[in-house]
Amino acid sequence: MKAVNVGLLGIGNVGGGAYQILGMNAEKIEKAVGAKVNVTKILARDKNKKREGICPEMITDDPDEIINDPEIDIVVEVLGGVEPAATFMLSAMKAGKHVVTANKAAVAARYDELMKTAKENNVEFRFEASVGGAIPVLNAITTVLKGNEITEIMGIVNGTTNYILTKMTDLGLPYEDVLKEAQELGFAEADPTADVEGHDVANKLCILMALAFDKFVAPEDIPTKGISQITAADIEEAKAAGEKIKLIAHAKLEDGNLTYSVAPKRLPNTHPLAGVSNEFNAIYVTGNAAGELMFYGRGAGPLPTGSAVVGDIMEIAKLVK
Repeated sequence: MKAVNVGLLGIGNVGGGAYQILGMNAEKIEKAVGAKVNVTKILARDKNKKREGICPEMITDDPDEIINDPEIDIVVEVLGGVEPAATFMLSAMKAGKHVVTANKAAVAARYDELMKTAKENNVEFRFEASVGGAIPVLNAITTVLKGNEITEIMGIVNGTTNYILTKMTDLGLPYEDVLKEAQELGFAEADPTADVEGHDVANKLCILMALAFDKFVAPEDIPTKGISQITAADIEEAKAAGEKIKLIAHAKLEDGNLTYSVAPKRLPNTHPLAGVSNEFNAIYVTGNAAGELMFYGRGAGPLPTGSAVVGDIMEIAKLVK
């Protein structure tokens, strides 16, 4: 049986999650794909660090050992950040490798170039894990919903801010206290700016719009407001009106005009997104044929995000086996 070889650029949370899933579900994956899927090389900053369950000979600190290895079929980029991640992905495509990534910042920043380069080199480029972690919303938009005209997308696509707003709402705590707790629990970074000011959500909305409306809008061109100015008084005012405040990625197509924003919105308690709590994500999609749909699940974490990465690897592996 032919093997499909994978090179991992990064072995942090997401890379580690994908590696773990490929191991623990190896038999199921092999049966579904019709080929063994093997991770053969892994890029890491510290080549000599001991990693449980990973053969030290697989680790390299030279990305070219993966990008230019003729035996590697699929390159998985899970480094995060725009650079050098985007350059690595472009180089891999030019070397004839299929590419999978979970990196919303790099995909949003270099979307057109990445898509064009994949097409020019006749390789697959997949990035399901870049929006919503385990939630297969991008696949749905580009396959089973492709016959629809998508008219609206509303999403809670950042677990950190949703966790903070949930605790402020349920416990009546001030923003600063909940942010500190979220940082201690690992739900928020030491520098939470990208999350709490909405930049992470803007990256994800950029990707959703590009696929749903065939229109690329750079993240910096999306009107964006975060949650750092939300007060306990704002939360209580919304509660009194039977509403909850959520950080919403929103895009709507009306009379051929696409409007979009990232901002805290007051939603009626009866709205499906109002019931999405803590670190969970949800994307509410309206199509002119399918009607209203909601995709819900874990939007972050090694195994949930790794699940989407592995799904993309498997789809490509079926093509190259």
